Amino acid sequence: MTLAGTLEAAEAAAPVESLDVVARMLQERLGAVSVSFLITDFTGSSVVRLGAAGSVDTDEPARRITLRGTLYDDVLRTQRPGVEDQGGPVRIVAPVTNRGDAIGLLELFLPAAPDAEVMREVGETAHALAYLVIANRSFTDVYQWGRRTKPLSLAAEIQHQLLPASLACEAAQFAVAGALEPADHVGGDTFDYAIGRDTVQLSVTDAMGHDVQAALLATLAVGALRRARRAGADLAEQAGQADQAVREHGRKGYVTGQLLRIRLIDGKTEFINAGHPWPLRMRDGQVREITPKIDMPFGFEAPHSYRVQSLDLRPGDRLVMLTDGMLEHNADSVDLSDLIARTRDLHPREAARTLIAAIVDANDGHLQDDATVMCLDWHGTSHPQRDAATGADLTDASQPSPTGRATPGRWPAAFN
Repeated sequence: MTLAGTLEAAEAAAPVESLDVVARMLQERLGAVSVSFLITDFTGSSVVRLGAAGSVDTDEPARRITLRGTLYDDVLRTQRPGVEDQGGPVRIVAPVTNRGDAIGLLELFLPAAPDAEVMREVGETAHALAYLVIANRSFTDVYQWGRRTKPLSLAAEIQHQLLPASLACEAAQFAVAGALEPADHVGGDTFDYAIGRDTVQLSVTDAMGHDVQAALLATLAVGALRRARRAGADLAEQAGQADQAVREHGRKGYVTGQLLRIRLIDGKTEFINAGHPWPLRMRDGQVREITPKIDMPFGFEAPHSYRVQSLDLRPGDRLVMLTDGMLEHNADSVDLSDLIARTRDLHPREAARTLIAAIVDANDGHLQDDATVMCLDWHGTSHPQRDAATGADLTDASQPSPTGRATPGRWPAAFN
């Protein structure tokens, strides 16, 4: 089936039946005996199998498949397909990824071992599936259902809706990923990013308090920042509008935050710190805290202006922006600087999740405050484009997990 034919079939199908379109194509062209899609959950530590629309029961919690030590884990980390041949139908698992955002996995079984051409077609089909999922997820709750391996509180539901639709993104000049672990009583953390024609902007915010009130404060701050950004306001005006919105409507609450804007033409970086913990930068193997001047949080007492400061960012740097949940309570038993250094070879996707997981483990799975991380790798302005034929830049992908059991995928030479 051609790309045009795939799109036509997908358009004719119901939004929850994207996989059916792909499954029929793989069955006709490759003789696949079984095809399924596994979506990554909010934590990034597990996947949930989604079948055809008729097999999804949204009245029950999604069944989680833990990633650690599995073929799924290695495929997501390396962004290369894995093959298992144990004498029966051959199992292939391929990453379903768009611009570095690892949406999930395509799993199929073939009657015989695939050659390089079959592997190429599977990879291209998995990439096409990523676009089908993205195009259809705004029309149905099925994909959101699959990402929830446990029920969300009202505050957590509001909080997740404030996050960007894709938690990771790759461009020629950078790669960025965020991760958020809500506390038992949600604390109002958010992160956001947006790519313009010649800039990328990032923000991390932390609303005062817990539960629904914190989520409402976060909504005011994020909404004001996005509104100002989309209207073309500069960084200082964005901060000013967030301050005004929280002060006028936040019932005496406040929100700390960091705003970052990088010009993609020359790498010039602007930065605002509104009462927020300082970021960490890794350069040449050394992790250092960046200590800019600090202005008042958004919504705190009287109106005030925000200072736009420059931030030194060089090709090869990794910048980590975080919230105070990464630093409080038992989190101080985690040496973040050391962990950032030890995870430098991981893609920001895995690095952010590893940092969050360390804080969760240090608190025995029960956080007193939200823990949030944004991890940015700055490649520099000399990279004209990224090499990402199947949705991810393979040169920046992570290595397989040390406990993984994946069999290397048979990619043709062009993909190695």
